[in-house]
Parts: sequence; structure tokens; C-alpha cells
Amino acid sequence: MSRTLTTLLLASASLFISASTSIAFAETPAITQQAPPTTHYRSMKIDGVNVFYREAGPANGPVVVLLHGFPTSSHMFRNLIPLLADRYRVIAPDYPGFGQSDAPDHTKFDYSFGHYADIVDTLLTQLGAAKYAMYLMDYGAPVGYRLALKHPDRVTGLIVQNGNAYEEGLREFWDPIKAYWAENTKERRDALSNLVVLETTRFQYTDGVKDLTRISPDNWVHDQALLDRPGNKDIQLDLFYDYRTNLPLYPQFQAFFRDRKPPTLIVWGKNDKIFPEDGAHPYLRDLPEAELHLLDTGHFALEDKLDEMVPLIRTFLDGNIAK
Repeated sequence: MSRTLTTLLLASASLFISASTSIAFAETPAITQQAPPTTHYRSMKIDGVNVFYREAGPANGPVVVLLHGFPTSSHMFRNLIPLLADRYRVIAPDYPGFGQSDAPDHTKFDYSFGHYADIVDTLLTQLGAAKYAMYLMDYGAPVGYRLALKHPDRVTGLIVQNGNAYEEGLREFWDPIKAYWAENTKERRDALSNLVVLETTRFQYTDGVKDLTRISPDNWVHDQALLDRPGNKDIQLDLFYDYRTNLPLYPQFQAFFRDRKPPTLIVWGKNDKIFPEDGAHPYLRDLPEAELHLLDTGHFALEDKLDEMVPLIRTFLDGNIAK
């Protein structure tokens, strides 16, 4: 075979392979994956302190406010926010003394649930959130319900996750705190110091959880680092004492439920010792149309039950809020 013929054959083969490969690639459908919505990390000065908040989603979307519990911050919603923000404008603040918000000395700042509700109210007003659904967890419940009493017409719905509004929900865990309410002494106050140590912080994330491999240890490392800041223990002890002011408001919270009948989804970690299942069922007395789901987990249900909770939350919001 001549050198010229060989060269021509090799060139033809190369062209055939190249063409075939191009056709094969052209026939293969492109694989695309949409990036999750971007979360923005912002602060606003309110009452002289920088209040940190996470915000995501369309500016004109229905607003969902996420109110965190103790001892965490908006960090507890880091995985939930992107799963809502495709359609909803999500706002998740840190209360002063928590997360990335300022933590002024407890002798110079009013650490109370009433003040927190006022601060969140100012934040939402400044952000132009005229209507909003609220996700209420732990401390977020009394903050959110106080906000609802101030502006009942603004509340479009409630998602309640281990957030109490009934006397039945304060069981044995609260006995030392109730003793502090009854007798505001240094001895009673100091007895609660064990509630801000690493062992207790870890307990809140792990107790009642069946599969601990689903719980990131970053949670208690993150929270404890913030609890261990100088002066933060006194902030938390002040809040433990102020929690007593929420109980006289329970009848007003319950009247809000009955009178306003906000669409309500209850997703509750039934193994929680802090806010046990006993606090979930009474909601149905005042909100008989509420949707109740008891999850086989503990206090911070989003950490290991996100895959179960998100479909419930999305279905609830899509059916009641996005109208």
C-alpha cells in the first residue's frame, strides 16, 4: 500500500471517529442543576445594637420569618432557608446576645422577651415586611406570639416546632427555673449555670435522636463558643428569669389563636425533654384545624428530620401562604 493511500485512509478514519463522537455528544442530553438561592448576611442597628439577620428569596415573595430558640441563633435555619427561598422571602434574625448580633453588658441592656419582640418588629418594619408567616421554635414562640399580639393582622400563618404556649408544656425540666422565678436569689440563679455548659448544649442536640450520625457536632461547638463569651452567661440567666413573664400572656396567645385562626402547622420533636409533646396537643383546643405532626426526634428537629419536615412545610406554605 502506498504511503499516500495510507495517509488518506487514516485521515478518513479520523474524520469518521470525530463525526461519530460529535453526534454522540450532540445526542446526549445536557445535565443541568439549578444553584440554590443565595443567602445574604446583613445587620441593622436597632436600639443601639447591631442585629444580625439572614435574608434570602425574592424581594416580592411572601415573607416567612424564622425565629430561633436557645442556645442557638439563625444558624439553626441554615439548611432550611435555601429550601424555601426559591419562592419565599425568608428573614431569620439573631436576638441580641445570640449568634452574630451584638451582646452588650446585661446591666446596660434589657434582655427580655418583650424587648426582643419589639426589636424583631422594628427589623421587619424597616425591611418592609407588612405581612408574614412565622416559624416559631423554643424562645421564638414567646417572641413571635408577642409580635402577633402587637400586629395580629400581619400574621399569615404559623409553623410551630417545639415552641410552647400552654402550661402543660412546662414539665420537670423547668422545675429549677420555676424555683428561680419564685425566689430570685444568687443561689437560685447560680444553680442554673449548668444550663449554659457544653454538656447541656450537646444534650439539646442529641437527646431523643435515634441516629446521631445525622447530627453535626458543629452545632454545639458553634453555640458553645458563643455562650462562652465573657458576660454571656449573665445574659442567659437574665432571660431564664424573664421567661416567667410569658406565662401570664398564655391566655392572650390562646385568644389570638381562637380569634384569628391563623393557618397553623405543628411539627414537634416528641422526644424533647425541654418542650415535651405535652405542649403540642393543647394547640388543637384553640386551633382545631391545625395540622399536627409528631416527629421521632428531640429538641432541634431540623437537624435530623429536615428531609421529613421540608415537604410538610412547603406543602403548608404553598397551600396557605402563597396565595
